[in-house]
Amino acid sequence: MKTVSDRIFELLKERKMSQKEFSKKTGIAESTISDWKKKRTNPVSDKILIICEVLNVTPYDLLSGAEHMGSRSRSADTYVISKGTEIGTLVEIYQKLEPDMQKRAMGYLEALKDLEK
Repeated sequence: MKTVSDRIFELLKERKMSQKEFSKKTGIAESTISDWKKKRTNPVSDKILIICEVLNVTPYDLLSGAEHMGSRSRSADTYVISKGTEIGTLVEIYQKLEPDMQKRAMGYLEALKDLEK
């Protein structure tokens, strides 16, 4: 059975990303990344989301390895979104709205989607 760190190194290889580049993009020390490989340890939980964002996978895919299990894997129903992006800002604002205003916002979005057809 593959560990989370095994899946990380598979993904790095698939994406042709070096450990050094991965370290720079995640802010995780190169020595820590090397330890995952040498000592077969896994990253701490607070690093999972940034790892997923950099490797462009969902936490479900990374933690379960489902993406690498062929056609039997289920589709992802989770998104990892950075707060500093437009979509992150949109989600943050939406979460602060009262439930009736959230429904109204969804109505506007559905109407905009229908206009594009």
